[in-house]
Amino acid sequence: MKSILLREIKSFFGSPIGYLVIAIFLLINSLFLWVFEGEFNILKSGFADLSPFFTLAPWILIFLIPAVTMRSFSDEKKQGTLELLLTKPISIWEIVGGKFLGAFLLIVIALIPTIIYVMAIYYLGMPEGNIDFGSTAGSYIGLLFLIASYTAIGIFCSSLSDNQIIAFIIAVFLCFVFYFAFEGISTFVKGFESAVANIGMEQHFLSMSRGVLDSRDVIYFLSIATLFLAFTVFKLKSLKS
Repeated sequence: MKSILLREIKSFFGSPIGYLVIAIFLLINSLFLWVFEGEFNILKSGFADLSPFFTLAPWILIFLIPAVTMRSFSDEKKQGTLELLLTKPISIWEIVGGKFLGAFLLIVIALIPTIIYVMAIYYLGMPEGNIDFGSTAGSYIGLLFLIASYTAIGIFCSSLSDNQIIAFIIAVFLCFVFYFAFEGISTFVKGFESAVANIGMEQHFLSMSRGVLDSRDVIYFLSIATLFLAFTVFKLKSLKS
């Protein structure tokens, strides 16, 4: 797994992809949070908190993470190197795990500079330092679990096609469905609103954003990530046979 992970990291930062992903994530967030007029603008909201960032980030990542993962296996298929990769003396789980961790770490690296936002809120607060560190830390942890789930979905979608654009579109669709669609569907299911909404990621992410780390939320995200990684392994095994 380590060799696959290092290969992925080297691939991301040996080309403009890694730097572009980090730049796009930071630029879009910064423009919406500090420059553009609207509901996400922290300076105009009158409240020194990062809730606009944690509302906006999942939507940006719905597009950004599939853009990172779409080449994971699609590119291997297109170049004809997947068969060679599958014949190496490592398990399919290690291959999938290495690809997953490579993409996951890239997004986490893109997330690290946003600590600057926390510092800005800290100094903008009245009085200075008036920031809820509990909910902020919970939101960051929730975002990490969300990134892991999106990444697993993207890796799986990349194994479905040798066309990166198709893999990207499918991944965006599935990430959107799992994050938002169940919340919308719940409004049409009388008596089961809460149960249906809890199938989606949004409710679990919002729960973590309150600063309370419930084991049910952690298990949910780990289950989603594991499930889609298992789907990827199953798909690759079918190709190998």
